[in-house]
Amino acid sequence: MNALTIGKASVALSTVFLLGFGTTGCATKKYARGVVAPVEARLSTNEKKTADHASAIGELENGLSRTDEKATDADRKAVAAGQEAAKANQAAGAAQQSADQAKQSADSARQVADNGMTRIGEVVENFDNYKLVTTEKVLFPFGKSILTKDAKTQLDAAVGNITSAKNYVLEVQGFTDKTGSANGNIVLSQKRADEVVRYLTTQHHVPLRKIHVLGLGADEPTADNKTRDGRKQNRRVEMKVFALDLGSGPAKSATQASSK
Repeated sequence: MNALTIGKASVALSTVFLLGFGTTGCATKKYARGVVAPVEARLSTNEKKTADHASAIGELENGLSRTDEKATDADRKAVAAGQEAAKANQAAGAAQQSADQAKQSADSARQVADNGMTRIGEVVENFDNYKLVTTEKVLFPFGKSILTKDAKTQLDAAVGNITSAKNYVLEVQGFTDKTGSANGNIVLSQKRADEVVRYLTTQHHVPLRKIHVLGLGADEPTADNKTRDGRKQNRRVEMKVFALDLGSGPAKSATQASSK
């Protein structure tokens, strides 16, 4: 075989090789376009769906987390509301108890008041039945309101006769002579009456509720103020003892009514 023939043969083989290679490359590209590309497209679609699913799951988890927080907060509020309700019930119970106690106190006070009014009614009804038992007169030095020894002795004797009695009242009235101003004499006479009351309550424990006291100044003199002895007699305190006469009409009726 000559060189020309060999050259031609080489060219022919090269051509066949190139044609075969070209044919194979075109087939590969067609395969890639027909098979690989759709697979890649599906993979891309699946990856996107997976990403979307992951995002949705993330949002769902966030929503659940927020729901849990709201539920926890609601539980806290419910517990707090329960505690407040318990406190309110306790306060209502205490208020009711206080109201009941106040009502009981009011009922007791009303009963005491009713009894007191009944007692006052009895006292008023029997007031005119108190009769004068005795009058004790004690004298004071000029311008003074201090009890003398003789005055205390007189009061001791007078009180000794009445302290064992129950139904009695005392009227203590203070007086002066005409010397000095009218207002000054009123003040001095009141001081003298107060001194007698103080002695009766502190030394003989006479209940103050049984004593009525008044200073009358130079009014109602018992002697002539123009004489020295008359003025001495007018510087006085009169203690009048009144006792309830149980034999009188209203008092007797009250006694009979209480015994029925």
